[in-house]
Amino acid sequence: MINDDEKVSVEQPDDADDTAEQSDAEDSPKKKSGSFWKELPILLAIAVVVALVVRTFVMQSFWIPSGSMENTLQLDDYVLANKLVYDFRDPERGEVVVFEAPTSWRSNPAEEDFIKRIIAVGGDTVSYDASTQRISVNGHELDESAYLYTDPMTGIQQSPSKDDFEFTVTIPEGRLWVMGDHRWASGDSRERYLRSGGDIEAATISVDAIVGKAFVLVWPIDRWDWLTIPDTFDGVGEPA
Repeated sequence: MINDDEKVSVEQPDDADDTAEQSDAEDSPKKKSGSFWKELPILLAIAVVVALVVRTFVMQSFWIPSGSMENTLQLDDYVLANKLVYDFRDPERGEVVVFEAPTSWRSNPAEEDFIKRIIAVGGDTVSYDASTQRISVNGHELDESAYLYTDPMTGIQQSPSKDDFEFTVTIPEGRLWVMGDHRWASGDSRERYLRSGGDIEAATISVDAIVGKAFVLVWPIDRWDWLTIPDTFDGVGEPA
């Protein structure tokens, strides 16, 4: 038989446990909340480091400040460039690339990064014939109608070489012949070849100058598109 004193003695520990559990329950959200705010700076620092690593070594967005790549890229477009791809393979004809322009190419010394299309690679012979209005690479005529600039007012597509300037050059190994899709408004290999009096080194860029391969147009959203190699480059053979 249990007396009254024993009943009281048994119930007291239960009340104490309930009070302790209630206290723990009340403290728990405070502890979690405090832990979150302590971890937040660390999480933000990690996010910043990851973003910097990606931008430096993997991928970067670039703003288009001119019309030299119209109609493929318009003024104020944004593209993403893959900065790793050429660590594993060579640049290919037809690709759109971002590169650090030689000082002689810049009208503004602060404008380091240019974007153009690769027309020919080391060992290729590239030429322009005014009679056909076609650029040829290793004897293969390029049909560039899919991407060359077309005047939106007249619907007329410009010729592939401004003023039908003719040329025939062989590209040194390790260098690239690059041109904008808006040929008559592009400071590119053709323009530098003419200005330098036919200096092929001055007219080409080093493969090592490439920052990355532009692979997608991301802004504005309504013009989102992949930047692929035009089919006409499939017919270009290797240099003799």
